[in-house]
Amino acid sequence: MRGGHPHSVSVAGVVVDDQGRALLIRRRDNGRWEPPGGVLEAGETIPEALEREVREETGLRIASPATLTGVYKNMTGLVVALVFRCRAVGGRPTVGDETAELRWATRAEVVALADEAYAVRVTDALDGAARAAVRAHDGVRLV
Repeated sequence: MRGGHPHSVSVAGVVVDDQGRALLIRRRDNGRWEPPGGVLEAGETIPEALEREVREETGLRIASPATLTGVYKNMTGLVVALVFRCRAVGGRPTVGDETAELRWATRAEVVALADEAYAVRVTDALDGAARAAVRAHDGVRLV
């Protein structure tokens, strides 16, 4: 292993409503706005992790399969995030242990609310490009 530092893998779900808005969460731990998501647990598939994280942080169930819209590496935190565009198929939006607030946001609101490294994940998903974006960031800004 080059550099001797393992990476973790996370997933995030950009849940998009019928009006083209994305569901953002405001995290309890740092107060930042971002799409729901988190690190994969041992023995969990990527779709299982995505469904679990979105449900735990928003109360919503998502349709499967979701569409991969981007791969993002946090160069300082050593986390590789797989981001998916999702559609809710059940549940009720609600806050939880990790979520202080939920908000359906337009593209412009996403850019204003979220740090660049997280806003781009959402805007890439909203744009729905034919190919998944591949980007790197330092935890706040793209690099």
